Amino acid sequence: MANSTLVAIQNKVRRLTRSLSPAQLTDAQLNEYINTFIQYDFPEHLRLFNLRSTFSFYVEPFEDLYDPTVYGPASPLYEFNQKYITVHPPIYVAGYQASFLESREKLYALYPKLAAIMQIGSGNSVNTQFTGTLPNLNPGNCIVRRNVLFDSIDLNGDGASMIDFPITATQGNLYIPGGAPTSTTVLDPNNYINYVTGQFVVTFLFAPAQGDVVNCQYVAVQPSRPTTVCFFDGSFIVRPVPDQPYEVNMEVYVRPLELLAAGQSPELEEWWQYISYGCAKKIFEDRMDLESVQMIMPEFKKQENLINRRTIVQQTSQRVATIYTEDNNQATPFGPNSNGGF
Repeated sequence: MANSTLVAIQNKVRRLTRSLSPAQLTDAQLNEYINTFIQYDFPEHLRLFNLRSTFSFYVEPFEDLYDPTVYGPASPLYEFNQKYITVHPPIYVAGYQASFLESREKLYALYPKLAAIMQIGSGNSVNTQFTGTLPNLNPGNCIVRRNVLFDSIDLNGDGASMIDFPITATQGNLYIPGGAPTSTTVLDPNNYINYVTGQFVVTFLFAPAQGDVVNCQYVAVQPSRPTTVCFFDGSFIVRPVPDQPYEVNMEVYVRPLELLAAGQSPELEEWWQYISYGCAKKIFEDRMDLESVQMIMPEFKKQENLINRRTIVQQTSQRVATIYTEDNNQATPFGPNSNGGF
């Protein structure tokens, strides 16, 4: 079998770029060029059938927002936006097909995020702390996290605000906007909100002025199995808000793996020549050797076409989608497979 390892790619790139000596191009520099092309150029030139895969993560009770940047290595969402290039339907929640959106406008048109504004007290220019339970929070409802605001006007005539930061599935600490919560892991007895019961303790920096209303703004929802997933700004938003853990499964394009070991080959061995020409092209560009770039471009494009052939042939069995061939059984919040809607 033909050699397709990292060593073979290195040797071909050195011949193409006339850099046979490590004094001209070190192995470390060469490997950097190779992996830069593999991970960043390759998937943007070609979206191959072999790079399309599935991805799953798990939603948590009462949590609607899943931001990959806040998760650690133990989570499937860790470095999601670095490992995967794009997200595609179909998307399934607990095996049920869900609607897939990329527009917050459409999401909140279907599931309005309207804040209830409720009075929870009145200022007397002395008291800074207010306690109680939010009114009109129906049994079975929960409060959407990161959407709680306690507000008033303090004795200095300035706005007084406290917003929430979730620390568990059911509780969050309160802090001044622009500042930081006292803790991101331990409940603050002087500033907290329970997202399920509505119980709260809020302590303002300055006492609300005499007679000024102290309000709480919050979004109450009925949790259930999500039927809609919105992918926006690198994060996932699900609606309805989950009432328990569910698996969310979708299709993604995977970023190709870098080559680290001398005997390692690309995921498909046939890619090795394309990678070699792509790497050589980047080296010539950095050297401002545009004549050499033009010389290798025909072969670079030929290799690109050869690699793309597998994906083209694979997809010939699929009918080209039009507005008349859409799947009438696609899940929508109100369609026959919605199983929930609002």
